[in-house]
Amino acid sequence: MTKFLKSSEITSNWFEIDAKNAVVGRMASVISMIIRGKNKTTYTPHMDDGDFVVVKNIEQAKFTGNKFKDKKYYKHTGHPGGIKEITPEKLLEKNKPGESLKLAVKRMLPGGVLGRKQLTKLKIYAGGDHPHAAQNPTTIDLNKLNSKNLIRN
Repeated sequence: MTKFLKSSEITSNWFEIDAKNAVVGRMASVISMIIRGKNKTTYTPHMDDGDFVVVKNIEQAKFTGNKFKDKKYYKHTGHPGGIKEITPEKLLEKNKPGESLKLAVKRMLPGGVLGRKQLTKLKIYAGGDHPHAAQNPTTIDLNKLNSKNLIRN
């Protein structure tokens, strides 16, 4: 018989990822798995059992190939002819370096109320400091998970 998790049994941990030279898409897949709670044995699809993830040094994250200049994110205003596009390069120029990672993680989460709630567990910071040191986050080394997760210069 399958045991489902109750809301009183949910415990959340904190994890920290250093995005220096990390590939954005590979980092997003690791983050979305942690935020959804799929790394736990108590995973329940309809409950928010995920953990918090703090990403630091996001301005030093990398894209593979020519994606930094060529990749496009689209959104629609809802008006006729209202489709807008932006590239990761322009997001960095607009001083929004974490937006490309946030969009990648958002699209890996379920749509609806649960996905929006889980996305609030992602905290992205441009520098090496963050205000969540009191939670004692566990550091995740992306290079130890897979050597392809980091760009070699």
